[in-house]
Amino acid sequence: MKKIVLTGGGTAGHVTPNMALIPTLRQRGYEIHYIGSYDGIEKKLIEEMGVTYHGISTGKLRRYFSLENFTDPFRVIKGLSQAKKLMKEIKPDVVFSKGGFVAVPVVLAASSKKIPCIIHESDMTPGLANKICIPKATKVCCNFPEAAENLPKDKAVVTGTPIRQELFSGDVASAMKFCGFTEVRPTLLVVGGSAGALRVNEAIWSCLDELVKDFNIIHLCGKDKTNNKFKDVPNYVQFEYIKQELKDLLALADVVVSRAGANAICELLALHKPSVLIPLSRAASRGDQILNAQSFDKSGYAKLLLEEDVTDESLLNAVREVFEHRDKYKAAMKQSNLSDSISLIIGLIDDACSN
Repeated sequence: MKKIVLTGGGTAGHVTPNMALIPTLRQRGYEIHYIGSYDGIEKKLIEEMGVTYHGISTGKLRRYFSLENFTDPFRVIKGLSQAKKLMKEIKPDVVFSKGGFVAVPVVLAASSKKIPCIIHESDMTPGLANKICIPKATKVCCNFPEAAENLPKDKAVVTGTPIRQELFSGDVASAMKFCGFTEVRPTLLVVGGSAGALRVNEAIWSCLDELVKDFNIIHLCGKDKTNNKFKDVPNYVQFEYIKQELKDLLALADVVVSRAGANAICELLALHKPSVLIPLSRAASRGDQILNAQSFDKSGYAKLLLEEDVTDESLLNAVREVFEHRDKYKAAMKQSNLSDSISLIIGLIDDACSN
C-alpha cells in the first residue's frame, strides 16, 4: 500500500484542499497520515474524517517584532526533530503540503529522508513558509498562470485548487430550514474566514437595517465574534463558524461578501457565486489577498472593495451592484478555465510515488 503524509495548518485555507484530496486518495488505496500542530484548526477537521493525525511542535514565522520570535525557533527545531522521527516511523512514499508554518518542519524532514514533496501555493506570490519549502519540493502546484511566473519553471504546475466535492451538493430547502427563514427572498452570505473579520462584521452591522430590506442575511462572524445586539433582527442570522451545513448555505446564497483567501474565492468561482471581496489590508498581511481579489475583479468574477474604502454606503452599493448584475458575473465564471484540480494533483502524487 502506498503511503502519503498530508500537512498544512494554521487556518482553514491550509486544510480544506487537503480534505478535498482525501476521498480520492482513499479510493486509490493510499494509507493517509496527517501531520499538523497539537491543537490547530486542522486537528479537529482531519480527525473527523477518520485520518490518522500526528501533532508536532510548531512555531510561527513572523515578519514583525514579537517576543515569541525568540522562543518559536526552538519550537520549530523541536517540530523538525519530531517530523524526522515520524518520517522514519511512517515511511511515506510522498508528502503533500498545503503550507502554513506547521508544514515547514514536515517538508524539511521529508527532504532530509529523500522523500518527494509536492507543495500547493494558493496565492499569487509564495508565503514565507512556502518560500522556505520550495527549494525542497519536487513540484509546486499553483492556482493561476500569473502565480507560476513567481515559481521555479521546472517545478511549477498550474492545477487550480482542489474543491471539496460535497460543496456541489448543497440543498436550498435545508438551508432555509437551518436558518429559520420563512420568506423566500434574495440571500446574502457573509463569510469572514475561520477566524472572522472584525472590519467586515462591523460594516455589515452598520448597514444591516438597509440590507435586510432586500435580503435574507446569513452572517458567519468567526469564533467568539457574534453580536447579541443583532440576534433578533428579522431576516438575519449569525453563526460563529459553519462546517457541515456550509454546502447548503452556499447553495442558497445569491451574493457573497467574503475575504479574499485563495481557497475561499476558488470555491466561490467553482460554484459560480457572485461576490464582493474585501481582502485583508497590507497593514495586516503581505498583500496576497489584494492580488487575489484584483485578479478576480479583472476577470469579472467578483467586485473588489478595499478594506480602507469600506463604509456603510460603499458596502451597500457594492452588494446591490453585484446582485443587480449577478448574471454577468455568473457568465464570466462559467467561462473560466477551471481545471480538474483533484485529478491533476493526484496524478502528480502518483508520479512522485513511481519515480
